[in-house]
Amino acid sequence: MRHNNDLRRTIVEMVYRGRDGHIPSAFSILDIVQVLYERVLRVDPRSPNWPHRDYFILSKGHGCLALYVVLERLGFLSREDLDRFCRSGGILGEHPDCTQVPGVEASTGSLGHGFPFAVGIAYGLRLRQMPNRVIVLVGDGECHEGTIWEAAHVAANLRLGNLCVIVDWNGSAAQLLPQDDLPLKWNAFGWSTRVIDGHSQADIVAALQHVSFQGIGTPSVLLAKTIKGKGVPFLEGHGHWHHRIPDEREYQAIMEALA
Repeated sequence: MRHNNDLRRTIVEMVYRGRDGHIPSAFSILDIVQVLYERVLRVDPRSPNWPHRDYFILSKGHGCLALYVVLERLGFLSREDLDRFCRSGGILGEHPDCTQVPGVEASTGSLGHGFPFAVGIAYGLRLRQMPNRVIVLVGDGECHEGTIWEAAHVAANLRLGNLCVIVDWNGSAAQLLPQDDLPLKWNAFGWSTRVIDGHSQADIVAALQHVSFQGIGTPSVLLAKTIKGKGVPFLEGHGHWHHRIPDEREYQAIMEALA
């Protein structure tokens, strides 16, 4: 999605000025988050706690820069909020804080916690007979956490059809378990499973249109094939850029690649 390069440039500016953040992880999920907020989720930036909103939970909290720039585009945040990322007096930190940031539903960062939180919200909505949809984004490396599979087991047994998981399948998990078969594992836990291109707007939208979001039904998981650091060749893949802050020369090279 080359049209998202403006958001990628903003992410790089925030990291460069704030001296903190995870650029490649944010680039990996940016296209997914943008499609969710602009094409799928029912939300109201004028009323972030609108009772009838859909819930999006970024369990992969260290990718929050992607969420911040999309929330700013929609009007939940201001440009001044972005400029104060990881600075004194700002509300945006290295991980999202639901007590500070409008539109953030859960404070996440410790991997494996956001997904169980989403299961609880989905079950609560079902008990209250509310039609709100719940979408949670997890990382493939995060899927090594036991809480992910405990929550997946609970959700399948409760038949939480109002819940959809999107896995940022960028290959991080393969560094530890190269033979890990995520589609097979999610199927084994009783989930409706689909593999998609996580950088294709058409693919993301089409996949979500196939999710029924029924109060009682089979929960769905979309395994989104992505590229960590998508958009800048020397950032792509797995290496020292995971939490690296660019110096002035590297900053200029990244911005040129995104021009």
